[in-house]
Formats: sequence, C-alpha cells, structure tokens
Amino acid sequence: MAEREHRSLFGEILDWMLAPLLVIWPISVALTWLVAQGIAGRPYDRELGEMARNLGLQVAAAQAPEGRRSRYALAPEAAALLRADEADTVFYQVLGLRGEFLSGDRHLPVPEAEAPIVPWVLHFRDDEVGGENVRVAYLWVAPEGMAGSTQTMLVQVAETLGKRSRLASEIIKGVILPQFVILPLAVLLVWMALARGIAPLNDLQRRIRSRESSDLSPIDERRIPDEVAPLVRAINDLLGRLDQSISAQKHFLADAAHQLKTPLAGLRTQAELAQREIDEGRSSPAELKRSLKQIALSSQRAAHMVNQLLAMARAEDQEHAQRRSDVNLSGLAVETVRDFVPRALDKHIDLGFEGPDASQSALRVHGHPLLIRELIRNLVDNALLYTPAGGTVTVRVVEDPFGQVVVLQVEDSGPGIPESEREKVFQPFYRALGTNVDGSGLGLAIVREIAQAHDVEITLDATRSLRPGQGTEDGQGPGARFTMRFGARPRAEGSTAEGDAGLEP
Repeated sequence: MAEREHRSLFGEILDWMLAPLLVIWPISVALTWLVAQGIAGRPYDRELGEMARNLGLQVAAAQAPEGRRSRYALAPEAAALLRADEADTVFYQVLGLRGEFLSGDRHLPVPEAEAPIVPWVLHFRDDEVGGENVRVAYLWVAPEGMAGSTQTMLVQVAETLGKRSRLASEIIKGVILPQFVILPLAVLLVWMALARGIAPLNDLQRRIRSRESSDLSPIDERRIPDEVAPLVRAINDLLGRLDQSISAQKHFLADAAHQLKTPLAGLRTQAELAQREIDEGRSSPAELKRSLKQIALSSQRAAHMVNQLLAMARAEDQEHAQRRSDVNLSGLAVETVRDFVPRALDKHIDLGFEGPDASQSALRVHGHPLLIRELIRNLVDNALLYTPAGGTVTVRVVEDPFGQVVVLQVEDSGPGIPESEREKVFQPFYRALGTNVDGSGLGLAIVREIAQAHDVEITLDATRSLRPGQGTEDGQGPGARFTMRFGARPRAEGSTAEGDAGLEP
C-alpha cells in the first residue's frame, strides 16, 4: 500500500473555506438572474396590464347592443400608438362573445380554458408568437348594456421581451460585477486570516525544532492556542514517559556496567597473577589449576550476566512479546526442572515437579513460549540460589477444573523474603540483605517483565509461617512461594504434547 502523502493543514482549511464560496457563487449568480427577471418584469407588466385594460374599456363601449351583430375595429390612431414601441413588438387581439375574431392579430394564441371566468380580472401569461417569446396580458370584458349576461369578450395584449431582458441584464451587471472584485478580496482576506491563525503553530514548530535532542522538558503551554493545547499536553506526557524510560535505561546500563566490572576484574587479576607466577618460575600445577578455576568462574559469571541482560532486553521488547501461540505450561515446567536436576544434585537440593503430565494436560496458555520458559528458568534458578543444602524446591502447575486458569507456583525452603522487601526484589540488581548469594540481581526483574507482558500478576508469600531468620528442626527457613495465574484455553483437538509451542520432541 502506498504511503499516504503529507497534507497541509493550512491548505486543507483554505480548501474547505474557499470550496463552498466558489460553489455558492454560481448559485448566487443564477438566483440573482431569476430575481432580476422578476424585478425587471414588474413595471412592464403594469404597463402591459394598463394597455389591456384600456383596450378592454374601448371594446366594451364600442360593442353593439344585444341582438345585433358584434363588430369592433380599433381606431387607426390607437393602433398606431399601440405599436409605437421601438424596442419591442406589441400584439393585440379581440374576440367576440362567441369567440369569433373581431380585431388585431389572428395568430396570437388563445389562453387555455379557465373556470370560472370573472369579467375585468387581469391575467398574465408567457407564450410564443411566431417563434418569439412574449408576455401576454388578457382579460374578459362584459359589454356595456348587457348587464346580467354571462357572455364575455376576450381582449389580449402581448409584448416581446426585449426591454425586460435589457433591464434584467443591467441589474445583473450592477450586482455581479462588484462580486468579481469582492471575491478575490475575500479570498485574500481568508488567506491572511488563516496565515495569522496558524502562526502560533509555526512558532510552536520552530520551538520544538530548536530544542536539543537531550532536552525532554515539557513544552510551555501558555503561548499556544486552546485548540492545540490537548496535543501539546499529549506530547508533554510522551516526553515525560520518554524521560523516565531513558533515565531507567541509563540507570540500568550503569548498573549493568558496574556488575560486569566485578567478573571482568577477577578475570584480569587471575590472569595477571598466573602470568606473574609463570614469569617468576614459582608456578606449580596446583596453583595454575586454581587460577584457571577462578578464571573459569569469573567468565561464567560474566556470561551469566550477559545472558540475563539479553533476557531482560527480550522481555522488554513489546514486538517480540506479541508473537504468541498456545503453550503447554506443564511441558515447559517439566523441561526446566530436568535442565536444573544436575545443579540441584550438586547442591543436595530436592528439586521436584507437581502437576499434570505434559501429554495429559487439558489446558493451554496463550503466550510467548521462549519468554515463559525464561520466566520459569529464572524462578527455579533464584530458588536454587537461595535454598541451602538439604532443602527443597518445587515447581507446581495446577489446572483449573473449569478451564479458566492455569496456576504456576515455584516454592522453596530457603531463608524467605521479608514483607518489606517483597516489592524491591523485582527491581534490577537488587539483592536481599543478609545473603551472600552470588547472583546477577536480574532474575526476578526479568520474571516481572515477562509476567507484565502476559498480563499476569505475581504473588509472593512464605511457604511456612516463620519469622525471617528463625530456623526449623530441619535447618530450613520460611521459604518463598511465587504464584502466577495465567488465562487458559482448552487444548485443541488433535494436538499432541510434542506439537504444542515451546516443547521439543
């Protein structure tokens, strides 16, 4: 899909303001023309109506009494006066009581029948004479001396539309021509008003562009329009969150660099010591072996620290965390326990698993297999670090019989975590006071990041009701239990334990 082109806010507002103006202007011209036609026709209609009425009076006075033949002829002087208009042609027609032609122009159309006919009421209509448009004034005339009779005579006077058109054109010119001057002036004023209205946005843009890349302070909201204030507040909120994120990353990198300095310094010290002893000829196989063992231990610590940092970055990567599928939580827990069995045997710790068999598990967790595996590994690693010899570490998976939740628990019999420190242990590089455990301090921070990415809440409590530091008969402490509840979905039909995401065949 092609990338959408950037549009100018100034141009878009200008278009929306000028487009209606340019559309309304032709409509205004058309309406002005129609109104001008009506205005121009009124005086000429009055004049035409007077001519028809005067002609009707003459016809009524000249009509023969009842019983004699109807006849009428307009006097030559009157006919000449009627046709004296140089601009337009005037037609007239007189029809008798029985509709017979008496005088005037025979080709003038007769009006359509109207009922009832009211004598001496003036009417107007538009018609054609010889292919030319005319305006017609007509009325029915009752002859004198025929009171009470229903018979009437028709008198019509028609006139071409030359004068009317010229007057309408003059009105249009007087109205429209000023608009040709006003329209460009209106466009100029609209453009200037928009330019002035958008000036604060340009000023805001310049202020933002002139900032240093390290300046994440809030933008001043006092010099911006009210319409842009919500956008500036949203940017300020983003800048605040970005500042917090960058500060956290800087703090994290500083702590990581500090933590890596210890194993790297040990590597360098042991290498220099071994080299000095070899140069002085005082080295023995036992001393070299001890130095090499310390070098291996320091490199192992550094490698573990780097792996933890990579896991932390992977847990914080939102795009990576969104790649999810159905995961067999029991299968992942069993695999993790198997991986840590040799280490548990070396420390004489009873490491076990409680839960449904991977192949019989009925529920699946929707999540990222690699991250969930990392979560379990860090919990088990943390439990083995703090549990003394002879203790127990248990990984437990409990499936909800209603198919809604799968619970993961990792508990140990170590010294436990005081309530005052249970929130702090999830912070990077934090270690509980009073312990001499050699760890990176990132394990539980990674667990919290992965849990938050899967919308899972972690609950931390003690496995035994003992005060921290108070021992038991078996020499173990109150222990710690980490509990997480994952949303579950039924296992898909036809799937196998080996076919689920996160399990190796």
